[in-house]
Amino acid sequence: MTVDGRRVPVEPGQTVGAALIAAGIRSWRTTRFAGKPRGLFCGIGVCFDCLVTVDGTPSLRACLVTARPGDEVTTT
Repeated sequence: MTVDGRRVPVEPGQTVGAALIAAGIRSWRTTRFAGKPRGLFCGIGVCFDCLVTVDGTPSLRACLVTARPGDEVTTT
């Protein structure tokens, strides 16, 4: 998959969040007001810290979306 134009390897069954962590990407969002970094927090879909856009669909939780080769993920 690609994340903001960067190629990130994907293992079968891996979530987008797990692929990002495996690639060394620990944060990909910031808080609205303080600008603090955010990435995976709960890892089970309870919080909304890991939101990404996958293939044009916004506001998906990276910890719940299964990553597929060819997915285009954006974090902005």
